[in-house]
Amino acid sequence: MKALVQRVKYARVTINDKEVREIGPGLLVLYGCAEDDSIDSCAKLAQKTAMLRIFSDEEGKLNLSALDLDLSVMIVSQFTLLANTKKGNRPSFIEAAKPPLSVDAYERYIEEMKKYPFKEVQTGEFGADMQVEFCNDGPVTIMLDTKEW
Repeated sequence: MKALVQRVKYARVTINDKEVREIGPGLLVLYGCAEDDSIDSCAKLAQKTAMLRIFSDEEGKLNLSALDLDLSVMIVSQFTLLANTKKGNRPSFIEAAKPPLSVDAYERYIEEMKKYPFKEVQTGEFGADMQVEFCNDGPVTIMLDTKEW
């Protein structure tokens, strides 16, 4: 599983050109699941995401988490994080999980994130056409990959 975590001033997702979901300051998490991932990794990935210290303290050091600052989280499914670009110029997505694993893992990750006392947790919609708008703060962007653990 991969989670691309971005420190944001705001994030907004428009779903199917209609519904808008948004957060203020916090984390935008783009989430992807690989075909060989285990749904059991969701809890650890959520813990890593929640505890990630990527916000500045009073000395300007990255010592605080979104939880420490009572911030929000936006989670968006993003199968393209599993793109394989080894051959040619067109990415292959064969390594990305397919339903039901992809849906179940995304929903489990959201459930695990909601166990933490964030100000709010918003989400995109799995499989929907989405436009994601955000302001990366810093910029700070961190890739979490369960295969590295």
